[in-house]
Amino acid sequence: MATDEFIKDIFEKNKTIAVYGMSTNPSKPAHYVPLPLKSKGFSIIPINPNTDTIADCKCYPNLKDVEERIDILEIFRPSDQALDAVREAIERRKTKGDINVIWLQLGIQSDEARRLSEESNITFIENRCMKQEYQRLFSD
Repeated sequence: MATDEFIKDIFEKNKTIAVYGMSTNPSKPAHYVPLPLKSKGFSIIPINPNTDTIADCKCYPNLKDVEERIDILEIFRPSDQALDAVREAIERRKTKGDINVIWLQLGIQSDEARRLSEESNITFIENRCMKQEYQRLFSD
């Protein structure tokens, strides 16, 4: 279980977040959860093959097409689809050397994704809300 100090360290050392499955729908958590982090200075990179921009951020259809360095991959896909995103992240890490953290959003869990991430030396967090964790640990 990740301690508060561990989670806080993730936020302090990693400033670019690719959001896999970011939604164009403002009423969905996959849209409104990443935005407060953007307002706190994090770069948000939406991964969604169905649109060109979300919240004034250039959108990419997949991880391999992202030009910028990615520190954290935040996943908003159902648990049974999270593994595919994790495999894509591991492939990217092999070729580009980035993605330090894979974070499965609240309600999303995968034992296989955890195992593969850990085997690839990628920090793995699951079933936690990035927005809630940031607000809890860095309340102003």
